[in-house]
Amino acid sequence: MVTEARAAEAVGRPPPPASQDIALIELVDICRSFGGAGGTPATKVLRGVSMRIDAGEFVAIVGASGSGKSTLMNLLGCLDRPTSGQYRFAGQDIASFRVDELAWLRREAFGFVFQNYHLIRTLDALHNVEVPAVYAGMSRADRHSRAKELLTRLGLDGRIQHRPYQLSGGQQQRVSIARALMNGGRIILADEPTGALDTRSGAEVMALLRELADAGHTVILITHDRGVAEQARRVIEIRDGLIVSDNGEVQDKTEPPASTAFSASAASSSPSARADGAGWTLNAQNFATTMAQGLSRSASPWADMYEAVQAAWQVLFVNRFRTLLTLLGIIIGVASVIVMLAIGTGTQRTVMAKIASFGTNRMYVTPGGDTERGPGGTLSEADAALVAQVPNVDIAMPFFAGKTTVRAANVDVGTRLWAVTEEAPHVLNWNVSRGTFFTRQDVRTLATVAVLGKRISTKLFGPADPLGQYVLVNNVPFQVIGVLAEKGATSGQSNDDDVVLVPSSTGSRRVFGTANLSWISVLAHDLDKVDDTAADITRVLTEAHHVKDFQVYNQAASLKAQSEAQQTLTLTLGLIAAISLVVGGIGVMNIMLMTVRERTREIGIRTATGARQTDILRQFLTESVMVSTVGGVLGIFVGLAFGLALIFLGVDLVFSVRAMLAAFGCALATGLVFGYMPARQAARLDPIVALASD
Repeated sequence: MVTEARAAEAVGRPPPPASQDIALIELVDICRSFGGAGGTPATKVLRGVSMRIDAGEFVAIVGASGSGKSTLMNLLGCLDRPTSGQYRFAGQDIASFRVDELAWLRREAFGFVFQNYHLIRTLDALHNVEVPAVYAGMSRADRHSRAKELLTRLGLDGRIQHRPYQLSGGQQQRVSIARALMNGGRIILADEPTGALDTRSGAEVMALLRELADAGHTVILITHDRGVAEQARRVIEIRDGLIVSDNGEVQDKTEPPASTAFSASAASSSPSARADGAGWTLNAQNFATTMAQGLSRSASPWADMYEAVQAAWQVLFVNRFRTLLTLLGIIIGVASVIVMLAIGTGTQRTVMAKIASFGTNRMYVTPGGDTERGPGGTLSEADAALVAQVPNVDIAMPFFAGKTTVRAANVDVGTRLWAVTEEAPHVLNWNVSRGTFFTRQDVRTLATVAVLGKRISTKLFGPADPLGQYVLVNNVPFQVIGVLAEKGATSGQSNDDDVVLVPSSTGSRRVFGTANLSWISVLAHDLDKVDDTAADITRVLTEAHHVKDFQVYNQAASLKAQSEAQQTLTLTLGLIAAISLVVGGIGVMNIMLMTVRERTREIGIRTATGARQTDILRQFLTESVMVSTVGGVLGIFVGLAFGLALIFLGVDLVFSVRAMLAAFGCALATGLVFGYMPARQAARLDPIVALASD
């Protein structure tokens, strides 16, 4: 008793009494009432029931409908708790048991045989029998072997893979009995086991129950049929919630006959026996120790997850049409996110590429103060040289700009003239398509050479090759040495292709006749430092001019802001698409809530066979996550296929692996978030209410 006392303390309750005469089940003045909330009177179903049942008894509890016998069975099977009184199991007060301890007791001690069989419709006979062993943590191979052995003993070896609707009533009840024996079935609770059967099948079931009693199992039979009750060794009659007769005291147990089908291993072949190396009997001497060991022993998290995934896959496959409808919401949501982000990224790339053609890291220094009344100011090539010395400045190019008339043969065209240095192609991000650009030597020697924009070349020479031809610019002859690549319109009224470029020295002296720059084009090295660079340019020129008679336009910062705006637009598109993913998640939640409602009885069956709340929560949450996972994977493929179709139609898309992973992650999160509430609702169902549902 010292060891047992320590074990009892380990599970948080006082040790059992020292008396050796302790019943397996003992009820003391048990009452059970229902209702009473909101001021309504409570309905008393049991009114002070007291009884004692020892191991190995075959007891029938008989009574008319409404007498309280089913409520009594629920209390005996730990599916319900009494309103008052004491229920002692092997000397332990059940009132102090926690939820997981009650689940362990149902799993290891009891086997339920119901009037309506209560088989899970989505599972075949083999897997229905295995359910208690799954929650007991038995290995897959062991429980397969055990379930096949039990079904073969009961004459169902040819029906192992049949689902309940493919079995007769008698066969379903035998499957139910096999399930009750799966974990040892030390106590068989049979609630009207013959009520839904014909006479022959009912007789077969009663014969099985007698064999189990002869093999040493404790059999408690609940019935309204006195003829069935008389086949038990002890008959207790209940009427109006009270025991009105008991035909005998606890009988002495006899050795089970060797000929019975269940005498060889029915009690000793439980998963607990194989897991611990020896069987156990439910009595005060070892009960607390066994429960402490049982609660501490469970399957590995991987095994639990594997079983949950297997069960979820079976349910989803059986209801595949509804599963497909649920998947559609997730598929559409994930595909929408992927395609929308791809379109947004592609649009951003197109816009930024267009902007890049005009230089994404340029700044301009122009003459003139901050206001019209401020100093006018001028800029010179010396100022450009000063700016070129500022950190983070790659190039500071003097720029002369104006309008002029250009003549070729008898064609006169008014156009823009830019006088720049040999660095212009790099600064302007604009190369020649034919010919060559002028060199530094051309700038130094005031060479009269010109590079034409595509549009002005066409105006002057039509389809003819302009290279080597001469044009007059303000009556100064310039030889055409190159044609710029076509750039296109930058606004509704201007076109950069309508321009003539000449060396800065030649333009300032022979065309414009001034050394004052129109502006300085600055090419920055690091786009992230352009604000500091603009401040440094302002400081250097102010010190040189002794007054701030210029302005610095930070186009690079503006372009950076445009890039960020494009990214925001892309993100907005993604968020809009994510709404469909949320809608899909709500669809998952609705379907799961409907599933919980439809499978309420299954939840009750699993609870009666030993499932803990965490087991039910894991199962339904796994189903939700599996739907979201499959939907996420299919959504990625659908999004890629739709995107490729758009690319084929000429739409600029850029797929992002990060976007795909984000969409898939959101799908998983959707399954977790929207599946948790239905799963939690399923886990908290009252087993009595669940079993009674249609």
